[in-house]
Amino acid sequence: MTGDIAPLPFRPAAVIFDMDGLMLDSERAIVDALRAAATGQCADIEPDWWLCLIGHGDAACRARLSEKIGADAADALLADGHARYIAVAEAGLPHRPGIVALLELLAAHDVPRAVATSTRSPLAQRKLAAAGLLAHFDVVCTSSDVAAPKPAPDVYLLAAERLGVAPAQCLVLEDSPTGVRAALAAGMTAIQVPDLLAPDDTVRALGHRIVESLEAAQTLIAPWLADPGAADRT
Repeated sequence: MTGDIAPLPFRPAAVIFDMDGLMLDSERAIVDALRAAATGQCADIEPDWWLCLIGHGDAACRARLSEKIGADAADALLADGHARYIAVAEAGLPHRPGIVALLELLAAHDVPRAVATSTRSPLAQRKLAAAGLLAHFDVVCTSSDVAAPKPAPDVYLLAAERLGVAPAQCLVLEDSPTGVRAALAAGMTAIQVPDLLAPDDTVRALGHRIVESLEAAQTLIAPWLADPGAADRT
């Protein structure tokens, strides 16, 4: 339900999407691949520990796992887990419910669309293509394109720059707290659609909108598309 969530304050001049966990049902595939790799290497890691990696770039994930099991073991485990995950991802990951309908709605109203992901290029491009989503976007920005990954704002600022839209006029859709922090640091309006990682009190204190699904996010956007003044009259 979105009845208790404040309407969007403006018609977005562009919408920027995270990829993993937001558009693609990939977080489960990633976690499953890493758990399988850990089992194969007899690494003693609690099943829920992997959730702390969600939303972070490769370097941050490696650093956290190195603290857990040591650098050499982390490198071997990540290589194994990555290979397992790539095999699944390149076959085409399932969509998160509602993503295609939302993208088609935005396209019908000529709202520019970009991807801003912590996944590196060209893997991000291959994943989007395999899932049939690449053609929906004007711009794809990845962690390969910026100096600092999320929660730094770099990838979101780059997406806005490439779209030719001011950051303050961009709406971001994210699933992870790390991504939300990046979007807010970029001066953008964020809607969070959590997947595996539920927002805690610290995340909720950031003051952004949190909804349970992409369909719910669409109900916040749609009034501005149907009638740019509609939200002012609610």
